[in-house]
Amino acid sequence: MSPAADKAPWPVVVTRDEPADGPLSRELQALGLGVLRWPVLSIGPAADAAALDAALARLAQFDWVVFASQHAVAAVVHRVAVPPAGVRIGAVGARTAQALQAAGWPVTVVPAEETAAGLVAALRALVPGARVLFPGGSRSLPTLREGLTAAGAAVTQVEAYATQAAALDLPACQDWVRQRAIGAVTFTSPSAVSELEHALGAATFTALLDSATPISLGATTGRTLAARGFASVLAAPATLSGMAQTTYRLLQTRA
Repeated sequence: MSPAADKAPWPVVVTRDEPADGPLSRELQALGLGVLRWPVLSIGPAADAAALDAALARLAQFDWVVFASQHAVAAVVHRVAVPPAGVRIGAVGARTAQALQAAGWPVTVVPAEETAAGLVAALRALVPGARVLFPGGSRSLPTLREGLTAAGAAVTQVEAYATQAAALDLPACQDWVRQRAIGAVTFTSPSAVSELEHALGAATFTALLDSATPISLGATTGRTLAARGFASVLAAPATLSGMAQTTYRLLQTRA
């Protein structure tokens, strides 16, 4: 889609891997905002599925399983219909918890702050001496593993899915950046920040965020942008729906 083709003012870039009717795009469009789909990451199966299978085969030996994304949920519940009795479940956010509950996995803890650090804080008093399984992504940050380990848990991290760079239509993206016609760019993970910068190149990435406001889902992503010199607006609440609402409110203030 070119700038001339889009009639909605100040379209919003969605960098997460989702279809045209995905949850963030759908929420933005329901608010009357145009959406530019620039998925910079793609999700695929774990590189070593045998390691995930082996960890899940001894699931009953764990006290907790913690999930930081719906992608991990999908990979696990595809292999295990329901968790063994006595295994408690922690989920970083409401959507991850909903995906687990829909699959018949009862969730014990969902933090008010829907981040990995929030889940660590919520579990800190519950996990000393506990055995914790963390099925994560190939690019999962160390926040959960290190935080729970520091709290006294024995954490086993295993790759449940792989995150890879996705190809963008660079000429179209560059055209939008030159037009300075984008209202906001949404980032749902630190990897999305680094991959968009890599795909566009540093100069074009800087030009984009000099004219379009970055919206981050969580403080960790915000800090990743800040390290590059860009102040972002944090989604409030830290959910995809909250991100859409935050973006809408921001763009209402633009001429």
